[in-house]
Amino acid sequence: MMQMPLLISSLITHAARHHGDTEIVSKRVEGDVHRCTWVDVELRARKLAQALARLGCEAGDRVGTLAWNGYRHLEIYYASSGSGLVCHTVNPRLFPEQIAWIVNDAEDRVLCFDLTFLPLVEKLAAQLPTVRHFVAMTDRAHMPAQTSVPNLLCFEELLEAENGDYRWPSFDENTASSICYTSGTTGNPKGAVYSHRSSLLHAMAAALPDGMALAARDTVLPVVPMFHVNAWGLPYASALTGCRVVFPGPHLDGKSLYELFEAERVSFSAGVPTVWLGLLTYVKQNGLKFSTFKRTVIGGSACPPAMLKTLEDDYGVEVIHAWGMTEMSPLGTLARLKSKHDALPKEAQRHLQEKQGKVVFGVDMAIVGDDGACSPGTARAPVTCWCAGRG
Repeated sequence: MMQMPLLISSLITHAARHHGDTEIVSKRVEGDVHRCTWVDVELRARKLAQALARLGCEAGDRVGTLAWNGYRHLEIYYASSGSGLVCHTVNPRLFPEQIAWIVNDAEDRVLCFDLTFLPLVEKLAAQLPTVRHFVAMTDRAHMPAQTSVPNLLCFEELLEAENGDYRWPSFDENTASSICYTSGTTGNPKGAVYSHRSSLLHAMAAALPDGMALAARDTVLPVVPMFHVNAWGLPYASALTGCRVVFPGPHLDGKSLYELFEAERVSFSAGVPTVWLGLLTYVKQNGLKFSTFKRTVIGGSACPPAMLKTLEDDYGVEVIHAWGMTEMSPLGTLARLKSKHDALPKEAQRHLQEKQGKVVFGVDMAIVGDDGACSPGTARAPVTCWCAGRG
């Protein structure tokens, strides 16, 4: 039996080799719909890895992104981590001063961004002394005619200059693969660093039947943004299972999402309650139904019971309630019913689904009292929830 390190590059290699003709569909910032395959993404990721090396990036350097969900962002995920660099997704919805602090704290060497965020980057560029290269994630035809960003590079031109003759390196699976910062803390945002090993174990656990239950026959639309905790692992789990993936880009209003769900025959999605509220509002107002959408993971904040009921009863969409933390990669628990719950009345089942569910593989939890002993917890006694994640 060969011993192979758990590396992120193995995911994209697997997807290209065994699910190579499966589509990756992206609604781009430029306004059109782009189509490619896992084979295309893997080749372009290798070209990008070559380009990053040509820009002077060395093992362990951070590559930052300010970008929506799309194929170019996916290529950065794999090119940076796969080549021994560290992918650093930055949340553009934070305050500008927080973004500057995060980029400087991570010491990003390259910052790639969608054109949507050009005004933000122009405002912050002078405050980012560690960034040596700014890259606009577009082609030459859509590059800005004028900009204050120094020596702005074109993403597509960087790839066109390379031949893709690149072999993914092998290294310790405990090497850092990515960084996500959380603002849900005191003081400045804190960075959580993920290893290749933890990211692969997370992808495997997420894809299990009692997780997101992903399969190669699925068409997955990640509404959760790729700048939010690695889009809950879907860019990795989708490659692991060979799913067809549909990226919505910045088009997250109810009408745009519904039309994309129907046009691309989406079967699975994941997002926060506010997104589903907008989608459900549009669907209700227009008397519409979903033709292929069958299940969704809802996390980020608690799913309102009325939303769960509406999705399941009115639209036939199974809701999988999830909880996690940035520090946990992030999935911690998912609410899936067991066979012993089959005989329960519908309302009793739904009450269980409204909870946070059971831990996924690689996570352990305990409710601990002030004395350090495990406790079932009561309303009258203070307790602490201890969580252990993947290493």
